[in-house]
Amino acid sequence: MTSTINIQVELAEDKMPESIQWTAPDGGVTDWQKSKAILLGMWDGEEKSALRIDLWTSKMKVDEMNDFFYQTFFGMADTYQRATKNEAIANEMKQFAKSFLKKASDALEAAEKQ
Repeated sequence: MTSTINIQVELAEDKMPESIQWTAPDGGVTDWQKSKAILLGMWDGEEKSALRIDLWTSKMKVDEMNDFFYQTFFGMADTYQRATKNEAIANEMKQFAKSFLKKASDALEAAEKQ
């Protein structure tokens, strides 16, 4: 049995993502869903290295990127805890996520005042 996740990226003339859409029919998402950003990570066990695809559209605002990264860090902590049962490190990751969001929000607010 196989399952497919579809990701479609429309590029602007400068080769930057103009739009990102995805479907996951086996997960119940049969209609194309819009997204402003995607972070996709995969592990190559033979090479012992991470492979990444990080894309975002020009429509992605800085405050949205801050929230996206905060939620990604927090979600990674949950995944790490489920995979390793290491609650202490997962909690440290969550603390980092909270600290990140505070610092990123403060920096954005300071930049907007200038």
